[in-house]
Amino acid sequence: MPSSDPARRFEDILENIAKIERFTRCMDFPAFAASEQTVYAVNHAMLILSEAAAKLGEQANQLCPEVAWADIRGLGNRLRHDYDNINPIRIWLIVEKELDPLKSAIAKALQRLNNQ
Repeated sequence: MPSSDPARRFEDILENIAKIERFTRCMDFPAFAASEQTVYAVNHAMLILSEAAAKLGEQANQLCPEVAWADIRGLGNRLRHDYDNINPIRIWLIVEKELDPLKSAIAKALQRLNNQ
């Protein structure tokens, strides 16, 4: 069932992106991979982010069509069900390359929602 408050779900996503940014500030991949705490925290924040995306349902595609929502939801499924096979390199690449565009797209969609 889609969220009755898509703005809140977008805020949840932005909040967890901000946490990931704080957790990984000044880190490169070797430092990230060596920090069990950081890897765990980032995985958890990504799990929450993906759950917020799932709660948005089809609203996500309507409000923010440039985002690969199926991939975000799929990451959550992997983190929940295939947690023992999660590749830290893949997580790092998401942190390094995919979070900024996601943050930007969601901030714009949230602004449009708030201006309605």
